[in-house]
Amino acid sequence: MASHGIKDRVAIVGMGCTRFAEHWDSGADELLLSATSEAFTGAGLAKEEIDAYWLGTAQSGMSGITLARPLELEGKPVTRVENYCASGSEALRQAAYAVASGAYDVTMAVGVEKVKDSGYQGLNAFPIPGDGTARTVTAAAMFSMVVPAYGAKYGVAPQEMREVLARIASKNHANGARNPKAQFRREWPVEQLLAMPRVAGELSVFDCAGVADGAAAAIVVRAEDALRYTDKPLYVKALSLVAGNGLPLGDPAYDYTTFPEIVAAAEDAYRQAGVTDPRRELAMAEVHDCFTPTELVLMEDLGFCDRGKAWQDVLSGAFDLDGDLPVNPDGGLKSFGHPVGASGLRMMYEAWLQLRGEAPEPRRIGTFGQRELALTHNLGGYPGEMVGFVSILGTKVG
Repeated sequence: MASHGIKDRVAIVGMGCTRFAEHWDSGADELLLSATSEAFTGAGLAKEEIDAYWLGTAQSGMSGITLARPLELEGKPVTRVENYCASGSEALRQAAYAVASGAYDVTMAVGVEKVKDSGYQGLNAFPIPGDGTARTVTAAAMFSMVVPAYGAKYGVAPQEMREVLARIASKNHANGARNPKAQFRREWPVEQLLAMPRVAGELSVFDCAGVADGAAAAIVVRAEDALRYTDKPLYVKALSLVAGNGLPLGDPAYDYTTFPEIVAAAEDAYRQAGVTDPRRELAMAEVHDCFTPTELVLMEDLGFCDRGKAWQDVLSGAFDLDGDLPVNPDGGLKSFGHPVGASGLRMMYEAWLQLRGEAPEPRRIGTFGQRELALTHNLGGYPGEMVGFVSILGTKVG
């Protein structure tokens, strides 16, 4: 991939994030105002001082007016972007590239999704005209196929696979229980998760991310200007996005134990950032745990484990808060739910807190003070046809 990257050319100097929850008393406007207000305050900036805005949302509004109206922006370029569940990450990517290009000095990326009073149980896809051959199974059904495929390929018995998936869910819920911005704040022991009834293949409800409303925002400036706004900026080391072509869905050789788009995005991001050993160099990672088997496969696709070894590392606690590489220290999608346009920026918000030493002590990563890089990973779509995003952020230039 001929990606040159923008390492250390831009920095994040302010962030905001709402609580992710069933906000029956708030609309998308209120969520946008809350997240952007926290970011403005943190950076000491007013809305008029932002040169351009990018808004990531899948279905909570059309056009930049979705953001310009509640913020009462005047004469500002506001671009609405959509890239499946990576829409918030895509907004940050474009806001960062705009500053790095020299087109603007100060930009804001915002993500929002208002799902719970949309009239559906979750986000409902627009009725896109097609030829009638499109996939019709649910997301849970698609990701459930990872489980038997992974077990068969690497010799993991079905009951042992269940324990691995329950361990992932239990870890993320334990972290979310310590996070006031998470929707679900109750710990779930592995034994109780194993007793849950199945809803799709081997997946129970607790193997699936919930639905939520939420918003998050980030302010981006040139790296050389960052210390004017905060004494603890996060420098952008790498931004990579890969869109799959869907061909694996028709390929009998595709075995559901890897997501090729994620492998490509991770390799590109590590190349941009100069990371050669992510397991040892990263302080933490926020990954897209839409389903527990997704997190399992991501540990290998992101290079945190050798192929076929992630299940053993999960059981050993390698990705716990005090493990080799803490994964989803904020609780992940399992604890937050998944307001599509906001999730990518919510992940960066956790990196913002953890790397700056502002995460509360009960869920502070064990690597704090020892390593200075964080990875966020966001995906949209299904095994065989997805978009994959990886960012790497750091506390120092160089």
